[in-house]
Amino acid sequence: MRKTFERHPGIPVFCAIVLLIVVSRWDLDFSAFHTFTMSMMKETVSGLLHPDWSYFYDGSSEDVFSMMLMTIAIALSGTAIGTVIAFPLSLLSAANLWPKHSPVPRIGKVILDILRSFPELVYAIIFVKMVGPGPFAGVMAIGVHQIGMLGKLFAEEMERLDTAPVEAMKSVGANAVETFFYARLPQLSPIYVSLILNHFEIGVRSASTLGLVGAGGIGAPLIFAIQARSWDKVGIILLAVIVTVYLLDIFTGWVRKQLR
Repeated sequence: MRKTFERHPGIPVFCAIVLLIVVSRWDLDFSAFHTFTMSMMKETVSGLLHPDWSYFYDGSSEDVFSMMLMTIAIALSGTAIGTVIAFPLSLLSAANLWPKHSPVPRIGKVILDILRSFPELVYAIIFVKMVGPGPFAGVMAIGVHQIGMLGKLFAEEMERLDTAPVEAMKSVGANAVETFFYARLPQLSPIYVSLILNHFEIGVRSASTLGLVGAGGIGAPLIFAIQARSWDKVGIILLAVIVTVYLLDIFTGWVRKQLR
């Protein structure tokens, strides 16, 4: 048996995984599975595959089209706030910008770690309690989370930067401000824009769920439709989210190609 394990090291790993699955089964409650029926599954799938197109646009501000536009606006505003604040924090967190003051980037990275430790949904719950339900709470939730995420990525790109142009400018007498704007920033701008666009896409998906806690967007009608078991309305909402994310992916991909 020992020789078999030595020849096949994957066997102990497989056994350990199986053991973890068995142990985890003891703490899970599967009692709700008894309420599952094939007719219930058939009704749900049938409703999702036959979306209620009349709910997509009816001229009110509560239809899917209007709420999807609000969701995009929440994500765009939140990403803009996150970008504006993340950029200066990333400068504090980049170790190569503070070679003689090592505590500065450490403090900056701790701040960014704290901000991105909590998901947008947690921030949304907090801001709903602070400013009340509505899109503003969603914007703030996405914005605060994006500060931590974008700030970390900006700082990492700054630290990986090619220093040859910077050293060349320093050799002819350029100061720190001049080297930043004429040697560092031109290299980083396309990368930063790509990161911002990527997190805008992520923000749209996140904003689609923030309405579940009252932070505006398409999440509110989605949870109402699910609670009412209106699967045809759930179907049109999910379809709108899928199409929106797909179109945004095409658009942001086109922008990235133009920046190369």
